[in-house]
Amino acid sequence: MRVRFAPSPTGYLHVGGLRTALYNWLLARQSGGTFILRIEDTDRTRFVADAEEDIVDSLEWAGLDVDEGPETGSYRQSERTALYDAALARLLEEGNAYIAFDTPEEIEQMRSRLATDTNPNPRYDWSTRSHMKNSLTLGTDEVALRRERGDPFVVRLRVEPGAEVLFTDIVRGDVRFRTDDVDDQVLMKSDGLPTYHLANVVDDHDMRISHVIRGEEWLSSVPKHVLLYQALGWETPRMAHLPLILSPTGGKLSKRNADKQGIPVFVREYREAGYEPSALLNYLALLGWHPESEQEVFSLEGLVDTFSLDRVGPSGVQFDMDKLAWFNGQHIRMRSPEEIAKSQMEALKKAYGDVDEERAVQAARLMHERMAIASDLVGFEYLFKAPSDWDEAGVRKRWKDDSARLVQTYRDALMDVQEWTAEQLEETLRRVTGQHDVGAGRLIHPVRLAVSGVSHGPGLFDLLVYLGRDAVCERLERAVNALG
Repeated sequence: MRVRFAPSPTGYLHVGGLRTALYNWLLARQSGGTFILRIEDTDRTRFVADAEEDIVDSLEWAGLDVDEGPETGSYRQSERTALYDAALARLLEEGNAYIAFDTPEEIEQMRSRLATDTNPNPRYDWSTRSHMKNSLTLGTDEVALRRERGDPFVVRLRVEPGAEVLFTDIVRGDVRFRTDDVDDQVLMKSDGLPTYHLANVVDDHDMRISHVIRGEEWLSSVPKHVLLYQALGWETPRMAHLPLILSPTGGKLSKRNADKQGIPVFVREYREAGYEPSALLNYLALLGWHPESEQEVFSLEGLVDTFSLDRVGPSGVQFDMDKLAWFNGQHIRMRSPEEIAKSQMEALKKAYGDVDEERAVQAARLMHERMAIASDLVGFEYLFKAPSDWDEAGVRKRWKDDSARLVQTYRDALMDVQEWTAEQLEETLRRVTGQHDVGAGRLIHPVRLAVSGVSHGPGLFDLLVYLGRDAVCERLERAVNALG
């Protein structure tokens, strides 16, 4: 199996593109095949200078290693023009393509002139090309003259009506198109560069691609590609068109509607936010694919063992940031506190100064079950510095008339604790509340508020052990003096 991921460097890698790359990569790894990265850079008008670098870096971050790509050979379409020129020459020679000299204004005039109620926007196709300036309507001498004097022209695929294009999509089953509904697609633009359609077919043939796995948005292009394969006498690869990734409110997850809903669409944004690459891949794999079991959490190796195209459905799937956060939390739990702490040391030192690595490991161990993302560790400020204020809502709810007295009593009792363990700290707290004839919660909540500034967090006594006697007693004293 030889598969390819073929993005255009017209923008940074979209999460939908990462899912396409993932599905291709999984099939290549399952079959012992080849995963190819091809950069389709023929659209120079929308070219983004650092987009290719972003694509390569994003795949590397995700752990999707490339077998063949720009680093190993000519896998940028801008470097492969000789192949496209040869295919064009053959198509023209055999009458399967033709030269068209029409300007954009003339094409627009044709559409206005030939528009009807049943066909308000005529295409450039078998029914309209006889009204246009092309090598099918102009004499041989005039075509030669126009080319000699440098008139701009494009090359179009010649599609004849009355036939049917049938192919079997691995995801969607049998798909049929009538050639009457297929336009005479431009194969070479007036700048001499091939369009996506020609370059795609030529490259897939030249690279011996066995399976084309791509997004649903390319489904309408298939009849043009199949006709090109047939015209060039080449075997058509097997195809699978993946379901759309939808926004939570419906419609394709585009940058515009995603921005309105606070959903990052570029892989680099998830990388910068500290998401686990394995979690993002796990979540994306399930946007369209359904495993046979009820299992949801997979490592990348587990996906290689389990994934199959025949369990990918055709229906669009909504993107859910809350579900992704849940997956990220599950994958955080797969990493050791040591790994998490190491990954956040730079950020911790930037936020809090000279943080000891062992201290960071202890903090990661304490908060392991509460983190949704590795960078959450930096956000637990009270683990690294005393709170400067206390949550107002927490104070109103948890700090009662007797809280200062209870907290002060507990603070004094902690000075005499022999072993600074969770068990000893809890025993001491229960002894204090028993002496004052109140429930344990009457002291647990204000103590947590006093040492952390917030009314929620890890187990209180584990937190106190982590902070240490001196820090705990100092924080309790400050809260008593400040809150009264």
